[in-house]
Amino acid sequence: MLAGLFLAAGLIGSVAIAATAWLRVKTSQTITVKGSARKNVQSDLAIWRGSFTTQAATLLEAQQNLKRDAARVGEFLRARAVTNLVFTPIEIEEVRGTLKDANGLTAEQILGYRLTQTVRAEFQAVECVGQLESETAMLVEQGVLFAAKAPEFIYTKAGEAKVEMLAEATKDARTRGEQIASQGRRVLGPLCTAEMGVIQIAPIYSGQTSWEGMNDTSSLDKTITAVVTATFALK
Repeated sequence: MLAGLFLAAGLIGSVAIAATAWLRVKTSQTITVKGSARKNVQSDLAIWRGSFTTQAATLLEAQQNLKRDAARVGEFLRARAVTNLVFTPIEIEEVRGTLKDANGLTAEQILGYRLTQTVRAEFQAVECVGQLESETAMLVEQGVLFAAKAPEFIYTKAGEAKVEMLAEATKDARTRGEQIASQGRRVLGPLCTAEMGVIQIAPIYSGQTSWEGMNDTSSLDKTITAVVTATFALK
């Protein structure tokens, strides 16, 4: 008996909510709905960074070694269809330690110099970048102390896609609005306002979202999602 009473109460509540929504549509002059659009894209630019380090007893020797290593790194990358190559300024670090003098007293001294330089490479042939990390072993075999970072994958046409998806999301909002308006025996009129929400660029099929919007650079294939809040007149 109690189960039957709860079921009846639930049905009555559902009917009441539906009736309230129907009355709002029936009496309102406008309706506001959300629409969305999705697009799967592949990154068309990859940014790859790595750094190499050398150390020597004198600054001049360390600079000469670093210059030699930079030439090897540049040759390695240019052989792999790099479209833009930039070497950052050199970072210089003094290597210090304590040594004993002839009298047995210890004092801190400069033992040598450690130089580090970072290289930034851009590739339009994004599918080639995945092999770079394993291929850098060739540089190590040549005596270059090289450390690579994970590549960044970017879709450079995201701005154009946003404009296209704004129209698609607005169409979706109109379709939803028409379905809702028909329940109140109304007809959807012209668009009054449209406000675009944050754009989500996430790894494909991940479903990841963020209140601030996402701009994923870790994955080659991505999904762009746009949401529009649209207000339409009702006839």
